[in-house]
Amino acid sequence: MNLARCVETCGVLADENRLRLCALLRDRELCVTELVRVTGISQSRVSTHLGRLREAGFVRDRRQGAQSFYGLATDTLPGAAKAIIDDAAASRDPTLTGDQNRLREWDAERRGGLPESLADEMERYYSPGRTWQSLAVGIAALLRLGDVLDVGSGDGAAAGTIAPYCRTLTCIDTNARLIGAARERLTAHPHCAAQIADAHALPFPDASFDTVLVFHTLTYAERPARALSECARVLRPGGRLVVLCLNQHTQHELTATYGERHPGFSPRALRGLLSRAGLEVTASDVACREAKRPHLEVVLAIADKPTRVSRREDDRPAKKG
Repeated sequence: MNLARCVETCGVLADENRLRLCALLRDRELCVTELVRVTGISQSRVSTHLGRLREAGFVRDRRQGAQSFYGLATDTLPGAAKAIIDDAAASRDPTLTGDQNRLREWDAERRGGLPESLADEMERYYSPGRTWQSLAVGIAALLRLGDVLDVGSGDGAAAGTIAPYCRTLTCIDTNARLIGAARERLTAHPHCAAQIADAHALPFPDASFDTVLVFHTLTYAERPARALSECARVLRPGGRLVVLCLNQHTQHELTATYGERHPGFSPRALRGLLSRAGLEVTASDVACREAKRPHLEVVLAIADKPTRVSRREDDRPAKKG
């Protein structure tokens, strides 16, 4: 490295805040918001320092949606700069130690104390085509479904993913505009239909479907127990009901603006509703937790319709005459 490059390196790292940023970006990518939160430096100053570091080839940036993520540019970083940053990161300097502690606290708060999830990994480490939509499409291809009913389908977004793998697919919703959108979305699938109907009084005969989906519908139902009973009625013996809904929460003021009637159902409460509908519950647990405040949780419940009457009913004596 020539003298001019040495002087430039010393000049870039002569600022304490730029060295703090390099130490934080040494092991992982961070966005401006995260750097501001951890260091306490103003957003304008963080952006200015990052611009200076990028011009010098010390950091690289990657655009993801509306945000830019920054990381240490190890491939273009001068050897002298790398040695200084490594030495600083390995030191027990209280300022740098405080930054690392606050970063860990921020991670824990953002994840609610849970290990970093697949969702966090996918959002942070983007690569072309690696999205939740592509993952959902790939998983859906593993399905071999029969006659499916999507209760509260909305515009058919979820239905569109599984449509190719159903023998028939029926979407219902009380919102005429959304049903119109669902019909348009499913036009390429002649075995699919969408109609206006109420979950409390399904317009289908008993035992009409192999699978019933109730995705984020139950908390909007006026009578959730009645809606689940209707879903159980139209299931064939051996059929499966899958429910996704918000866990019980205290954020009703937030969710009520979306039309939610009930502030979620706990796994235990949902298990009870399904059991009272005559179904055998195989699972009812919190499936995921939103990273953003107020960290709402989603419960996944799976229940099957018995293939035969209970033993007690089998043992009843036959009626005479």
